[in-house]
Amino acid sequence: MNWKEITTLEEWNEIMAKSTERGQVILKHSTTCPVSSNALHEYEQYLQDTPNQDLDYTLVKVIESRPVSNKIAEDLNVKHESPQIIFIKDEAKYWTTSHWSVTKAHMTAVLD
Repeated sequence: MNWKEITTLEEWNEIMAKSTERGQVILKHSTTCPVSSNALHEYEQYLQDTPNQDLDYTLVKVIESRPVSNKIAEDLNVKHESPQIIFIKDEAKYWTTSHWSVTKAHMTAVLD
């Protein structure tokens, strides 16, 4: 399974709307941060194994897509962190974690 990158507020709004029908997982990723690089690797490892097929997986690059990243923090009332993974259901944050806690094992425990 693969993730989809979003870059626009319209795409973010679509994800929020979809979260009422299907869980959404967002990874906020900084392309300049080694911790974020590790988190992206963990995210991809989770997706290459046996991810929860009932969820959609998305990536937001926080520097390149700053307005989207800021809107996510605002809409979900979560403090911006990077890397950060957020699980959304019914247009609300269900679970979030950041930095070194973004691991395949942690994602498996929560998402599966």
